[in-house]
Amino acid sequence: MKKSLLALALGGLTIGITEFVMMGILPDVAADLNVSIPIAGYLISAYALGVVIGAPLLVVVARNYPPKKTLLILAGMLAFFNSLSVVVPNYGFFVLTRLLSGLPHGAFFGVGAVVASRLAEKGKEAQAISIMFAGLTIANLIGVPIGTFIGHHLSWRYTFILIGILGVLTLVSLYFWMPNLPSNDQVSMKKQMRLFTKIEAWLVILITAIGVGGLFCWISYIAPLLTDISGFSATSVPYILILAGAGMVVGNMIGGKLADTFQPDRTLVVLFLLMALDLVMVFLFSYNPYVSLFLVFSTGCISFTFIASIQMLMIQVAVGAEMIASAAIQASFNIGNALGAFLGGLPLVAGYSYASPNLVGIGMSLMGVLFTVLFLQRKQRALKLQSI
Repeated sequence: MKKSLLALALGGLTIGITEFVMMGILPDVAADLNVSIPIAGYLISAYALGVVIGAPLLVVVARNYPPKKTLLILAGMLAFFNSLSVVVPNYGFFVLTRLLSGLPHGAFFGVGAVVASRLAEKGKEAQAISIMFAGLTIANLIGVPIGTFIGHHLSWRYTFILIGILGVLTLVSLYFWMPNLPSNDQVSMKKQMRLFTKIEAWLVILITAIGVGGLFCWISYIAPLLTDISGFSATSVPYILILAGAGMVVGNMIGGKLADTFQPDRTLVVLFLLMALDLVMVFLFSYNPYVSLFLVFSTGCISFTFIASIQMLMIQVAVGAEMIASAAIQASFNIGNALGAFLGGLPLVAGYSYASPNLVGIGMSLMGVLFTVLFLQRKQRALKLQSI
């Protein structure tokens, strides 16, 4: 495996812990900052908002610079802004640092996805991209449980010290392992922005923002789901999260192979239906601790099979504008993050159980099916017109 791809995976690991560890330490943060768990859940949305803001803006700037320089700057931002979270004095400042921490996320994966595909062997582009996103899955397998353990037993602030250190390691690995690829500035920004005049591009954005939001309805409130519904102790949550991470590792590997083997749009229809069915099971059977453990693994697995197919779908739509397209996917993914955390929290505010966010997730997954079917219909109509 190329070291350059490992450097991207390390960045994915750092970003993955940054994004997902909040779900594990949410009760600890809420108690320490004296806010309710649903209010603390807005910290998840703040990070997602940072991604949505940063992804397009930083990619517009990045296109004028070599990928290595861009990735180094983004890794530096990631390390610095996460380190600020260590010293926040109150909830309001924490919201701000979470938003700032999200700024480099989308651009890093946007630039990284294009770089990974350029470094890949012919026909293995999706698998190369999945190596970068393997960092996200390893984060959930190892990093998030460790960060949750630290946050529960020591302090959630120490968790962000760990993230800051990983950000610095990402910076160093990119400096030594990433080749000096030329910038891809031959396509004008005006031409790249034409991507957003395509209905197909907006359908992929909706597929990502709404469909994948079902994942975040589940994972945003996984800690109280496990303790209040499944009956596990708070100290066991970090270990159970390893199961979710293991599922994500498996799902990411399966997803990369699926995207290189089958049409990504048809694959997504099946995956969204599986996700909706899985969330039905989570809602109905999480009260049983043994079934709950299986569902933690299966939901993690299904949720990460989406990534490569969605990336490849957008890259197919966005010929000549791959970098802005990949960043748009990351922004969309985190709109789903924000929507899932916010909409999933509404039943909790209304007094329903910690299983209730999964009902919202079911609806969002089925909306993903709808938007994917609409994409397929437009694609088939275009093919018929070409054959006439």
